[in-house]
Amino acid sequence: MGSASHQYLVSTGGFMFLSLIIALSLLPQPAQAITRHYEFNIKMQKVTRLCHTKSIVTVNGKFPGPRVVAREGDRLVIKVKNNVSNNITIHWHGIRQLRSGWADGPAYVTQCPIQTGQTYVYNFTVVGQRGTLWWHAHISWLRSTLYGPLVILPKASVPYPFQKPYKEVPIIFGEWFNADTEAIISQALQTGGGPNVSDAYTINGLPGPLYNCSAKDTFKLRVKPGKSYLLRLINAALNDELFFSIANHTLTVVDADAVYVKPFETDTILLAPGQTSNVLLKTKPNYPGATFLMTARPYVTGQGTFDNSTVAAILEYESLFLHSVASMKKLPLYRSILPPLNDTSFATKFAKKLRSLDSREYPANVPQKVDKQFLFTVGLGTSPCGQNNTCQGPNGSRFAASVSNISFVQSTTALLQAHYTGQSSGVYSPDFPFSPKNWFNYTGNPPNNTIVANGTKLMVLPFNSSVELVMQDTSILGAESHPLHLHGFNFFVVGLGFGNYNPNTDPQKFNLVDPVERNTVGVPSGGWVAIRFLADNPGVWFMHCHLEVHTSWGLKMAWLVLDGKLPNQKLLPPPSDLPKC
Repeated sequence: MGSASHQYLVSTGGFMFLSLIIALSLLPQPAQAITRHYEFNIKMQKVTRLCHTKSIVTVNGKFPGPRVVAREGDRLVIKVKNNVSNNITIHWHGIRQLRSGWADGPAYVTQCPIQTGQTYVYNFTVVGQRGTLWWHAHISWLRSTLYGPLVILPKASVPYPFQKPYKEVPIIFGEWFNADTEAIISQALQTGGGPNVSDAYTINGLPGPLYNCSAKDTFKLRVKPGKSYLLRLINAALNDELFFSIANHTLTVVDADAVYVKPFETDTILLAPGQTSNVLLKTKPNYPGATFLMTARPYVTGQGTFDNSTVAAILEYESLFLHSVASMKKLPLYRSILPPLNDTSFATKFAKKLRSLDSREYPANVPQKVDKQFLFTVGLGTSPCGQNNTCQGPNGSRFAASVSNISFVQSTTALLQAHYTGQSSGVYSPDFPFSPKNWFNYTGNPPNNTIVANGTKLMVLPFNSSVELVMQDTSILGAESHPLHLHGFNFFVVGLGFGNYNPNTDPQKFNLVDPVERNTVGVPSGGWVAIRFLADNPGVWFMHCHLEVHTSWGLKMAWLVLDGKLPNQKLLPPPSDLPKC
């Protein structure tokens, strides 16, 4: 009896234990973060566009480069092998890089470049981010061909805060140059003049039917009626902000720079270089018996030359009846209408429509109190030509660009390494000015002296400082919109306006409730923008204009965020394979 009873208890206990295991397995499980491995082989590849063949720098021979996909919380381990003669670095644009600044990528800021024949592993975790970002080379002008999408999906079983799309499609805008972009910028820096402009814009690497010899090189988006498509838009152009529209279709903006926004409808999107946006395209309920152009062209505010052309892709509806290319060609083709090239009014209205979603799941944690306040001017200027030379810049000088009249001089060693090892003397100085030393009517008549100062100066921030930065455009050599990108952080765009920033009246109009949160923002042409962020990420963080020509001329600076007191508030040690200069 005892043994039978014992057997019963054991078997019952086993059954109950098994039942408990099954019950637990049916409960929602926490999303498991994983490590995803990628290999980037940097190699030359012959590519033909506009009937012009040239050898370009690529990742794995692909142009644009391969898509990197992860979920929020995943770790990415990306091995980059440099098989070309150029020095290489890769930047993971918009990734916070919390305590992993060694993986951020800007050359001579967080790392020395990967030299020919060398390998470097970028190792970082995606923390608290989901949406569309991108990766690109971050040295000289190599990002003209070295770029690709970085798609961060929500954690498994976490839905989008909008209708789940039928399909997701990356749409990446670029610029094609028939000439070698390294030769273009090298010549411009030598002569002091403006660089030659691109020969075409591209959508997913293709120029499309509005350019000569390019009908065959057209991106086609084939869709079904009555479906919702998530377009992951990325502006990877070197030097141009772009308007984008799809003929006879409305787009719903749901995200900017991988942060959810309050959805709004628009016929046209404006993206500065470096910016990304997720938009929903709701296709027509029935087969429309037509095809539609998807076009992009520049938004231009400066006085320099620019590529005044239009890139087009084609939106095609799948038909039960039309299968041949010939029958498709007979359909009417609708063209989209884009704003005028210099439509600053549209740009301003569009920027003001962007508001953080600010929901319970996705709050807008705007710093309400500010520890540090800064005013930086951003704009163009000149540098002397040098003795016995005649330069092609204004009045025989060289073009230059600056933040607070300091044109940033690139170091020959990595700033982050110099900081970490305590060997910063002679590499950089920690005295970037809080506000301009010489005040003038920034957006009025420019001063006679347009010469910029030069230096490698950093702004030092204590850990966890709350920062308010106003960036003021200047009219020196013409007012211009400047898309400023901050590495290592997202920031809240709390205000923008035209003319000179007024510290007494303008803050009263700041939006401290649901401002858009992003990593790249356009400083309005002839105006200012105010941002706030929390300096919770120790390291050296680059901030620069994402118009590559302005970066080359010196419109850049860096922030040094000091370690906090706790172990999890300190920069991690450098990896053993960190490249040497």
